[in-house]
Amino acid sequence: MSGACTSYVSAEQEVVRGFSCPRPGGDAAAVFCCGFRDHKNCGDDPHSFFPYEHSYLWWLSIGALVGLSIAAVVLLAFIVTASVLCYLFISSKPHT
Repeated sequence: MSGACTSYVSAEQEVVRGFSCPRPGGDAAAVFCCGFRDHKNCGDDPHSFFPYEHSYLWWLSIGALVGLSIAAVVLLAFIVTASVLCYLFISSKPHT
């Protein structure tokens, strides 16, 4: 992650020419090339990948937590239902 970003193909399949950091008219402290194969940008942290504000990442995390919570509830309902059905099956068998 140096100050030179090589050219790349964006997510929209467009070729983006390479550029040097900092960019003209950009933040003078943004001297590192950051990002991924399909999106590169200049930043002031050599370990930064995301050009987004942190609030975007919080919403992403909240969405993941909601999804995981729903999956956990569905799994719990399945386990409870299977347990009740097994109990009913075993208790309804005639005992000899």
